[in-house]
Amino acid sequence: MTTIKKTSEIKKLDKKYRKPFLVRLQRDLILNRYVHMMAIPVLAYFIVFRYFPMYGVTIAFKNFNPRLGILGSRWVGFQHFMNFFSSVWFWRVITNTLAINFLGLIFGFPAPLILALLINEVRNKFFKRTVQTITYMPYFISMVVVAGMIITFTAKQGLINDIIEFFGGERSVLLMRSELFRPIYIISDIWQGVGFGSIIYIAAISGVDPELYDAASIDGAGRFRKMWNVTIPSIAPTVVILLILRIGGMMSLGFEKIILLYNPSTYITADVISSYVYRMGLQNFDFSYSSAVGLFNSVINFSLVIGANTFSRRLQQSSLW
Repeated sequence: MTTIKKTSEIKKLDKKYRKPFLVRLQRDLILNRYVHMMAIPVLAYFIVFRYFPMYGVTIAFKNFNPRLGILGSRWVGFQHFMNFFSSVWFWRVITNTLAINFLGLIFGFPAPLILALLINEVRNKFFKRTVQTITYMPYFISMVVVAGMIITFTAKQGLINDIIEFFGGERSVLLMRSELFRPIYIISDIWQGVGFGSIIYIAAISGVDPELYDAASIDGAGRFRKMWNVTIPSIAPTVVILLILRIGGMMSLGFEKIILLYNPSTYITADVISSYVYRMGLQNFDFSYSSAVGLFNSVINFSLVIGANTFSRRLQQSSLW
């Protein structure tokens, strides 16, 4: 009887899913109308502010003239892309973008994970909350204020130069030295984001089954062994997803901090794609050229996300989709 009942249920499911797509969609809209109504504002937001502006990408293939508009501007195809690929700035901005992102991936990505693991090992709740609060605070400081602090600390009469002079070094404006721009950028980035970035890892660690720690204790594992053999493997899917998202942004770098900190003397190591697009688009008013550079950047980032996701799925059977 049980076998007959299961067979009849399978037949009902087959019959249900053989219905035309529009019939199933209509039935779903009727049964879950309130859920779909709640999704309307979110859907409208993405259509109006995310998808509709994509039409403006076409100016990358035109000589855009604000007076003529997008439709009236002359079509030039891939001319702006070719100009970018053949320009003296191409390899510089690509190299700088990849170098800063790679340094951020090597030193910045593990920092929140390490902080979360260390906080998880703290038993004093007051001390744990104090550390969390102190490390979260820099994230909520305005980028302009952070840049001002960096400029002040790295000035010739700033705190960092006081320390350098104390150990026998010479004073200098550190942000005017191109070889120091990347270390300053990465260190300040870690300081600002390490606390906030650890929130996801702390939440993932809190979801680890306590019985796994008990079993490890019975086997004689110490705190380090528990962290290495229980905590890290348990949160590995979360780490992989965040790593995929980070790799997907390898060609992207927020221009706000770069623009606030760099200057012509550090262009050789500080000028990245986003700051180059800003200069060409808003300072030189070459909207088509800057759009072409931005579109190229987006295509590369999209390809990196797909590649990282595919590699992770084949290697660990854990991926973003």
